[in-house]
Amino acid sequence: MTFSIPAPELQVNFAASLAEIRQLYLQDGLSEAVQRLEIPEIDKELAKHVPARSLAVLAGHGLRGEMMFPVPLVLRANPRLLGYYRLLYGYSQKEFYGSATGVSKFKAMEERGTLVDKNAANLGALCDALCGAGALLLAGIGGKKISAGLLDDLTLLTLGPQLRGGANVKRGTAGIRTVFEAVREIVQGAITKLESTRMELTNAAGRTVLIEFAADPDIIIRERMRTDSYRKLIAIEVKGGSDFSNIHNRIGEAEKSHQKAKAAGFVECWTVVNVDKFDVVMARRESPSTNRFYRISDLVAAEEADYQDFRDRVISLTGIKS
Repeated sequence: MTFSIPAPELQVNFAASLAEIRQLYLQDGLSEAVQRLEIPEIDKELAKHVPARSLAVLAGHGLRGEMMFPVPLVLRANPRLLGYYRLLYGYSQKEFYGSATGVSKFKAMEERGTLVDKNAANLGALCDALCGAGALLLAGIGGKKISAGLLDDLTLLTLGPQLRGGANVKRGTAGIRTVFEAVREIVQGAITKLESTRMELTNAAGRTVLIEFAADPDIIIRERMRTDSYRKLIAIEVKGGSDFSNIHNRIGEAEKSHQKAKAAGFVECWTVVNVDKFDVVMARRESPSTNRFYRISDLVAAEEADYQDFRDRVISLTGIKS
């Protein structure tokens, strides 16, 4: 009996990211910021913004209030610590910085460590709102269970999906870039303008063809007929995830994208996947709007029959000289 266990690359990346994040806005970052401040000044702000009962519960376990509750003094010392309290309270970035919370204008604190003057004026009100949420969390946990270790665990529980989501986005973007580069190599001789996410070429009829990154689908190829009038040639949806068990969901996502592309007038809809072994019959059944399926590995190798098919169709539909 043989086993095939993939390399834990994702977890290795997580470990490296976690080491950096701890210094920026987890308990290590909080401790470093507090050491640069006057404790009596922090205590004054804690008394102002945090319910006395909550502070007493933490003190009973040897924990300082800022371990669980933000105050303006600490956030000014390290604006990134807003991310610590977000993670501690269990909010995703999308939820926390969404329009419903009113917190979106403070996002630069976590992401870039910056606090502009107009936001600093509202920092006290933000801390009041967050401390209210923190008091509810503390009451829900129960005073007997609270500890520094538990607080650290709670931040990591929120951080894990965030890191995985970021890794998936990076993987997806890398897949799109790989396909874009494969197309670029095919049309290289006809390119008149090349940018990081867009290229223009001139076909045999003297018309301009645009090949661009897009939101949905991922890559679009259009021929300009005249100003602001285009013939929509190819819509390419790239599913960069390599997890075979999730291939059905990714094909379903491609189908939704291609339905929109067909409705918008694209002639051809292609789906490129990052899974080598998948059932093409099943894929065609789950995404009937897809005209052609390709594998990223074939496009990278640039040798197999499927790559030749991809190349021939790009050349034919764009109308460039082979």
